[in-house]
Amino acid sequence: MMSDSKDDAKNKQSGILDITSLDTYSLLGMFVSLLTEKAWQTMGLRTKPGTDKIEVDFEQARVAIDATVFLAERVAPHLPDVEKRRLEGVVADLKLNYVRLTKT
Repeated sequence: MMSDSKDDAKNKQSGILDITSLDTYSLLGMFVSLLTEKAWQTMGLRTKPGTDKIEVDFEQARVAIDATVFLAERVAPHLPDVEKRRLEGVVADLKLNYVRLTKT
């Protein structure tokens, strides 16, 4: 067990977050953020991290948006109104941009 406390101290020093210690709603929020970013990237609206490349894959974008909507619906009832409206705005922006880009 001694190595666990050493690992915990090492993680705190290095700034690594132990996501297993987060509650479910915090994890869902993190996943929403990751999927949102992936949707923007695969719609070709943001560069792929670590590169200057634009990646366009509307199938992946659609899956990321659908998953974001699903998770947002689950986490929204547990958010303050301000955060709920921000999340609704992000989802609406993703959907509008997807439709705009795939209709051309």
